[in-house]
Amino acid sequence: MSNKKINIIAAILLIILFAVSVQSIKHKSLTFDELAHLPAGYSYLAQKDYRLNPEHPPLIKDLSAVPLLAMDLNFPKEDPSWHEGSQGRWWVQFNFGSEFLYRSGNNADKIIFWGRIPMILLLVLLGIFLFKWTRELAGNKPAILLLTLFSFSPTLIAHGRLVTTDVGAALGAVLSIYYYLKFLKNPTKKNILLAGIALGISLLFKFSLILIFPLIVITTLIFTILNRKDSFIKTLIKYKFLALAVIAIAVLGVIWPVYKYHTQNYPTDLQYSEAKAFLVTTTVPKPLINLNLKMIKNPITKPLAQYSQGLLMATNRTATGNTTYFLGKVSAEGWWYYFPVVFFLKTPLPLNILILISIVGNLLLLKSLKSPLSRLKNWIKNHFTEFSIIVFLIIYWTTSMIGSLNIGIRHLLPTFPFIYILVSLGIKNWIKNIDKKALAKLIVLTLIIWYAISSLMAFPNYLTYFNQAVGGSGTGHKYVVDSNLDWGQDLNGLELWMKENNINKIYIDYFGGADLDYYLKDKYTRWESRNKDFPRGNYLAVSATQLQGGRGKPAKGYDQPTDYYMWLNNQELKKVIGNSIFIFYVK
Repeated sequence: MSNKKINIIAAILLIILFAVSVQSIKHKSLTFDELAHLPAGYSYLAQKDYRLNPEHPPLIKDLSAVPLLAMDLNFPKEDPSWHEGSQGRWWVQFNFGSEFLYRSGNNADKIIFWGRIPMILLLVLLGIFLFKWTRELAGNKPAILLLTLFSFSPTLIAHGRLVTTDVGAALGAVLSIYYYLKFLKNPTKKNILLAGIALGISLLFKFSLILIFPLIVITTLIFTILNRKDSFIKTLIKYKFLALAVIAIAVLGVIWPVYKYHTQNYPTDLQYSEAKAFLVTTTVPKPLINLNLKMIKNPITKPLAQYSQGLLMATNRTATGNTTYFLGKVSAEGWWYYFPVVFFLKTPLPLNILILISIVGNLLLLKSLKSPLSRLKNWIKNHFTEFSIIVFLIIYWTTSMIGSLNIGIRHLLPTFPFIYILVSLGIKNWIKNIDKKALAKLIVLTLIIWYAISSLMAFPNYLTYFNQAVGGSGTGHKYVVDSNLDWGQDLNGLELWMKENNINKIYIDYFGGADLDYYLKDKYTRWESRNKDFPRGNYLAVSATQLQGGRGKPAKGYDQPTDYYMWLNNQELKKVIGNSIFIFYVK
């Protein structure tokens, strides 16, 4: 097939991705993290002040706020949540988000819609770059296979429409690894500069991409061993200094100026008191806290102090974990097998099958090498990109599994593009190395059609997608909730259901970022989940995250109540909105 036809197919896939993403956000409410990210991004650009949401880098939030600059928005500078600062209280940023979006005379729905558009464009950009990279590695057909997997991914669509850092992190990982490998293979000044800029951008997307640093160490060492022309030590020293140059460009040429802009109007005394209030409540070693506070006092290091504060906060949260429901239990410490299980549940079955086939394909390629003793060495040397991708997957998945922060499959999104690359290359190798090629192609085509159909059938509820192995999206709440299923995205759907059914009063226990007063006005009463004296003859709407948290069994060591919604098992379930809000009529 000609390059022109391949490009047309690629364009069609990306247009479908864009259209599905835009159409599926039209009636989806603000999710939990967006309540902090969107207003923070606008404050960065409009006020040049980084007091909000310091635990995440700014770039995603900046991009979401660009369309908002064209709007005549009211910024509530007089609200205490802004001018007094957070002083270590993480929830204050959410208070400010509610004030900015819903109580300052702004059109919240317009802000939310246009704030999400740059995220969708970022998702499309990631698809374009992955298509380009895979085409370079393996040609047109694997590139189209990858782009198909990418464009119909329920998880990428779900989170690529939201103002959160996860898809941005996936793009950052792809850019930084692509350009660093390009630098290793050809260490010209141009490639050193591009690798440094890409690394800096990735570190401005999400703090978890600090995990690229161990990848840099490992790939640089292995590449030096396999490709040295002079002595090993001489070559290693050369690449060590060049790698340091890449890092210096990232830190001093990208991160420092961006944070310098963002802290331009951030009062030093407030930055100091905020950092101290946040960091003293963490498990961060005291010497690191003192160093961070000292850096704030110096105008040159002040921007990097803000970055390091966020990195320390993010690292602490990963170590300390969060309370979550998983497979019928509630825990604050997490499970090592959480992410493998959630990945299987939340990815379409045909993709899981394609992953298995691709592993076989890559093993067949390894088996075809002649000398058993040099197989691994030769494979790594001739497939260094694939080797580097595997190393990154091992690093990222291992740290995710040993950490206590079970926040959902979105945490794994930086690994998705690399899984798609390996699958596409593995399928090519499988077809190439077996006899019945026509049958193999038919199997792959069937799986791809199944994959695309299962994705389209999830529209517009992509966040709640679960595969057929567990009964589909309608049963996903039995296994896991939070950002895997319920992040507050269906409050608009609840409002519409109430209008259609002339419901003028409802009790609600809502988990999410949208404002109940703004949408439901005087038609609701907030219900406290652990209050069991519910007034009979009324409707009760409960978000799945809250519902399952009150139905699960406590995991070992968890000492908080978990049975406060068991009484709803005997009540009439009237409706489920978008698979995430459960409406009961309590007789």
